[in-house]
Amino acid sequence: MKALEEKIVKEGTWLPGNILKVGSFLNHQIDGKFMMELGQEIARLFAQEKIDRILTIETSGIPLAMAASVALGVPMVFAKKNRTSNLSGGLYQTVVHSYTHNTDYTVVVEKQYLPAGERVLLVDDFLANGKALMGLMELVNQAGSQTVGAVAAIEKGFQKGGDLLRAQGLRVEALALIDSMDNGNLVFRR
Repeated sequence: MKALEEKIVKEGTWLPGNILKVGSFLNHQIDGKFMMELGQEIARLFAQEKIDRILTIETSGIPLAMAASVALGVPMVFAKKNRTSNLSGGLYQTVVHSYTHNTDYTVVVEKQYLPAGERVLLVDDFLANGKALMGLMELVNQAGSQTVGAVAAIEKGFQKGGDLLRAQGLRVEALALIDSMDNGNLVFRR
């Protein structure tokens, strides 16, 4: 998506360790109008699929998943990174490694919010090593539902997570796919 690529170049900053900081519009401060445009693009990409629900992981995936939820007219649920005292009933859970935070989280979703037999679209802000999306797929499998695809606003193609998921037969879409970002020089895949 050309508009996202342009916004990344204009507003993004690069940190050591292949970290792309896009906090000015995607995952700290939210550009609501632009986020809704991204949601519309996700709806366009998956217009031919029957989707019952969107699943993401807190925290940074929530705004994009919400925009996609509105555009597709389906509910959105997010996996929580911590089991809190207000969770009741049965839970689906799995361990996910965060590339950005270099830590493992046990993520949970209450069973009532991820019913069996649904077709679920996974949405997240970044796709790097694929661990978050693999964890979300595991939750969908535990629920007895089907993952119909995954969308990342930004995929870092050089980190191979998307390739790994595609090799497993999952449809993975990236609104912006970065092949390399050496010394702040971005190369987008067209």
